[in-house]
Amino acid sequence: MPSTRTQSLSLLSAAALVLAGALPAVAQDVPDDLTVMPAVSNDYQPARTPWGDPDFRGTWPINDIAELPVERPDRFGMRHWKTDEELAAEQGRVEALEQAYESEDHQGTIGLGHWIEYQAGSRRTSMIVEPANGKLPRLTRQGIHDAAEMRSSWVVGQTFDWVDDFDSWDRCWTRGFPASMLPFRYNNGIRIFQAPGYVVIVLEMLGTRIIPVGNTAQWPAGVSGMFGQSRGRWEDHNTLVVETTNLQPGASALNIATRGVPPNNTLPMSRQARTVERFHMIGPDTITYELTYADPVMFEAPFTLRMDWTRDDAYEFFEYACHEGNVQIRNYITADRAAREAEYARGRMVEPIDPDAGPPPAMDPASRGVGNRN
Repeated sequence: MPSTRTQSLSLLSAAALVLAGALPAVAQDVPDDLTVMPAVSNDYQPARTPWGDPDFRGTWPINDIAELPVERPDRFGMRHWKTDEELAAEQGRVEALEQAYESEDHQGTIGLGHWIEYQAGSRRTSMIVEPANGKLPRLTRQGIHDAAEMRSSWVVGQTFDWVDDFDSWDRCWTRGFPASMLPFRYNNGIRIFQAPGYVVIVLEMLGTRIIPVGNTAQWPAGVSGMFGQSRGRWEDHNTLVVETTNLQPGASALNIATRGVPPNNTLPMSRQARTVERFHMIGPDTITYELTYADPVMFEAPFTLRMDWTRDDAYEFFEYACHEGNVQIRNYITADRAAREAEYARGRMVEPIDPDAGPPPAMDPASRGVGNRN
C-alpha cells in the first residue's frame, strides 16, 4: 500500500532528492523579474486529428515535475522562479543521486533509487500561480471543521477500528480529484486518447477520465462521482478547456504524496467544488496544464496551479496492483487494537476492547473511534 508508515518515511527521505533528467521540451520562458509569471503562449499550431481536432494524443508522464511543490516554500518569497544559483545547487544533489544509483546497480541491491524517479531542471518555485504568494487559500470555518473529521492512515495518533477509519487512497479506491492529476512519487504516467467528440485521459495510478467534448447536458444535482462530470470544449487553436462539477466528497482534494501539500491527507471537499482545466499545447512535445479549483464552502478563495507536461511516448505504464497486496487495512486495525489492549492492561484505558462485544465504535460515525472514550 502507498501510505504505510514505513513507506511514508521512505517517501519523505526520497523527496529530498532530485533525479537527473532532461529539461522540458520547450524552454521555460523565465522573465528578468522572477516575481512575474508570463501568460501561456498560444503561438504553436498543433497537428490535427483526422476529424479536425487539435491532436493531443500521446503519453505525458509527469515524473519531471514531481519535485515541484504545490505550495511555494517560504524562502522563495513572491518569486515564481528560482535563480541560476539555486538551480545549480539542485544539480549538485542530482550528481550525488546518480552515484547512489550506480552503487545500487553494482551491488545488486536496487531499491528506492529506481522505485521513485524524478527529473531535475524546473525553474519554478511552486505549482500555485494564483494567489501570487504561491500559498493555498485559508480554509473556511466549515473547512477546518470537516478537515478535523476526516480519517486517514496519515493522521498521527488516530485510532483504527474499521475500514472507514482510512481514506480512499489507503483503500486502493481513488486518489480523488483533482488530486489524481498531480504528480506523486511513482506511477506518474498520463496517456491521452482521442475520438470524435471525446478526450480520454488514462492515469497510471487509479483512474480513467472520459471527457465528452462539445454540447453535453449537465448531470442532475443528485448525481455525482469521484471524478465528477467533466465537459470539454476547444478554445482558440491549441487549448482544451475542461469544466468539472458534480464531484463526490470523500477523498482529500489534494493528496499528501504530492509535494507541498498540507499534511494528513484531509483537505475536505463539498458538493459545490468545481474545477476548470486548460490544456495548452505550446509545442510538439509540451502541454502547459492549468487547473483552477474553487470550493466556496471549504476554501476562502479559488486557487490556480500551472505546470508543464513533457511528451515521452517511450514511457511504459506499470500495473498499480494495489488490492492484491493490500493487507495494510487489516494490519492497522489489528495492531491498533492490540496496542490499546496493552494500554488498558497497564491501567491507561477506561474499558477493554472486547472483540465479541459487537461492531467496533468506529463503525458509528458519531463515536470518532475508541480512543475518545478515555
